[in-house]
Amino acid sequence: MNILILAAAVAFGVLVVLPVIVASFLRNVEAGTIRLVSWLAGGTVIYRGPGKSKEIPLLTTGTTISSKVINVDLDITDQTADLDAGGTPQPIKVRVLASAIVSVGDTDVLIKTAANRFFAKPEADQVNTLTDLLSSSARRAINLLTHDQLFSARSAPRVLPAGTSPVTAVVAVPIRALTTTDGATEAIEDEDDPLAVIIRKACSRELTDLGLIFNSLNIKVVQSEVADARRRMSAAEAQATADIVSAQQARRAKEATIEAERIISDRQRELEQTKASNAALVAQAEAKRQEAMGVQRVAELDATQIAQARADAEKVRIGAQAAAEAEAIRIRTVASAQAESIQKVNEAIAAGGESYFRYRQIEMLPVIAPKIAEALAESRMITVSGGEGGGAANQTTNQIASVIQTVLAAQLVAKSGVLGPDDKK
Repeated sequence: MNILILAAAVAFGVLVVLPVIVASFLRNVEAGTIRLVSWLAGGTVIYRGPGKSKEIPLLTTGTTISSKVINVDLDITDQTADLDAGGTPQPIKVRVLASAIVSVGDTDVLIKTAANRFFAKPEADQVNTLTDLLSSSARRAINLLTHDQLFSARSAPRVLPAGTSPVTAVVAVPIRALTTTDGATEAIEDEDDPLAVIIRKACSRELTDLGLIFNSLNIKVVQSEVADARRRMSAAEAQATADIVSAQQARRAKEATIEAERIISDRQRELEQTKASNAALVAQAEAKRQEAMGVQRVAELDATQIAQARADAEKVRIGAQAAAEAEAIRIRTVASAQAESIQKVNEAIAAGGESYFRYRQIEMLPVIAPKIAEALAESRMITVSGGEGGGAANQTTNQIASVIQTVLAAQLVAKSGVLGPDDKK
């Protein structure tokens, strides 16, 4: 029984008492928090979450502060440092809406300072403190900048007004190319807004005294009547510019449309001209083709006529040749018949003798005598007689007798039917 009680006590001590003791020595440090543990000797150990902090009850004292960033909204209304052309102050009322982000410093000194000076206050007082600190720095910055610098991330050089204190000049040093009263010129960071730079520089010391650091400042809105007027004027100018651009674009579009229509019209006119030219060429080609066909037909007709003429000539030649051959045959036949007739006459004369010939002369004398008498009457012959042989009268008589014999022979041949109709004439 005692053993069971002892075992239960040991188990209870291991499972319950020991964890409680360990938990009293090791404490959780959540993310976004910082644990400060102070020992009896006065030393302080800082633990950043997430993690564990070592603490001994009755020997250490611990406190937890937030390491998260603190967002502070600012609404600041003040006047700028503008000057007129004569150098007389002419401030412009502006309203700045901004958002600042601060946090606890990273070093142990800043953490201890924040725990003692800032986080020791109630939460409402913490926000009011930061708001007052940042607002006062922002007002000083606004008083150092001109209206144009507040509306531009790139500010132009500016000479500080007469009577500006050196401390104020030191605060204004971060402004881009800002000239101080002693003529020195320094430039601000290229990527920062002048207002944010001045606020950061102005409140850095105050925040350090509270154990805090300045992370960033976001300028949300900068409002002023001048800015609104300029904005309206810019909007009007932008609208006018947009209208001008729109009108120019519309004009260019219309010109482009007109130019495109002109080009299309020119192309259509060129196309019509090309079609007309092609039609003329086609008509000309067709005319030449018709002319060529006419020439071809004429040539074919001429060739046909020539061939016909050649055929006719050939026919004529063949007919003429045939006629000539027939005529030749006829002539040869007539000649042969005449020769045969003459031969027969001669044979008859030779067989009948002089008596047959004289008989035929006497028989034909009534026909021949008138013709001979008519021929002698029309002739103009002079007969001269002289010499031997019967004289001229005898020769004339002999010639007439020879002619009579020839005529008689021809008559005999004609009467015998040897000659044709054409030869009897």
